[in-house]
Amino acid sequence: MIVSKSYRWSEAGTRFLGLIGLLSLAGTATSAVAQDMSDTLQVHGFLSQALVVTDENNFFGPSSESGGSTKFTEIGVNFSVRPHEDVLVAAQVLSRRAGGDGSEAHPKLDHGVVDFQPLSNQQRSVGIQVGRFKNPFGFYNQTRDVAFTRPSILLPQSIYFDRTRSLGLAADGFSIYEEERISNGSVRFQAGIGKPQTEDDFEQQAFPGSNNTSINSDTSFIGQIIYERNGGGFLAALSAVDVSGDAKAYGDTGKFYFQPIVLSMQINREKWSITSEYAIRKVEAKNFETPSINSKSIGESWYLQYTRRLSDDWQGFLRYDSMIADRDDPSGNRYEASGAGPGHSQYAKDWTMGVQWRPHQQILISAEYHYVDGTGWLSIQDNPDPGETQRYWNMFLTQFSLRF
Repeated sequence: MIVSKSYRWSEAGTRFLGLIGLLSLAGTATSAVAQDMSDTLQVHGFLSQALVVTDENNFFGPSSESGGSTKFTEIGVNFSVRPHEDVLVAAQVLSRRAGGDGSEAHPKLDHGVVDFQPLSNQQRSVGIQVGRFKNPFGFYNQTRDVAFTRPSILLPQSIYFDRTRSLGLAADGFSIYEEERISNGSVRFQAGIGKPQTEDDFEQQAFPGSNNTSINSDTSFIGQIIYERNGGGFLAALSAVDVSGDAKAYGDTGKFYFQPIVLSMQINREKWSITSEYAIRKVEAKNFETPSINSKSIGESWYLQYTRRLSDDWQGFLRYDSMIADRDDPSGNRYEASGAGPGHSQYAKDWTMGVQWRPHQQILISAEYHYVDGTGWLSIQDNPDPGETQRYWNMFLTQFSLRF
């Protein structure tokens, strides 16, 4: 296979696809009751292109310049196949550009797992996933890259940060899951152990202004439990993550810790849904020889969203989204007094409204408006000088999405 330099596969992606292939062949060769794989093969794909316009600050590229930014593109291809009735092999390759210099657009293995489910009956299902698994985090993290599964163009940024997307997206390791079907609903549990992705987006945000920053993640843990009642009429979830790593920043070395906990709830009716999620995030840098680098904070985030299904093809939503970086300094006054940057960089309060139209089952057209107080979830790559950002700003997005 000829691979261009501009769009090369990541080394990790190549290794995991090789692993998936070997395990698939092993499953086929050793099982006398293996299914005809060609009958179970499914291939799907999607493409999304957005236009982002802001009056102040930049989001996903130079959005505040004339005409806005078109540097928000997502292209993905996924497949699944069953080499055995108890084994599912699934993977997705994603090319994503989200502002910056566009280097993120290199196709990468978004996720790739071998899912072995030795027990599945009317009462319960038990299984294990090996490979690069999607982190079970909140309601939307495992499907966040497919526009058709999102309630809006942007997920609530207080919970699902796009500026540090790589850390929360997936991990290389294994996860176990169990679903118990009870009289009035179901309970699903999933827990994983692996190494999360700590790429440039996360490193720049964790240690802003530092050159040659690197964070090598240690083995980390994630877990989630979801209760569903009345066929999805009510859902509640609790997610917890413990991520740590060896960090190099500002010419010094130390440890970095990130420990969020998320409580999620949703009520669904025929014409409407109400969704809310609340998160507490512990962030700590320690063991650096330079005392000023060591820090510890507990952030807080939450949102409340109302979705209305207007017809078979149209739906709209309203949302309030709040994020603060440090509960002990919610207005950022102490942060600004220290000379670290503007106070409004430590929080964001976002009022959002939007609509989605599906003229065809494979086409989605979306539009939404944001009025934001604060810049707490803006990325450094699009706003390299926080001192030049504005506290109050408006953003308008439109997106065209296609799937097959």
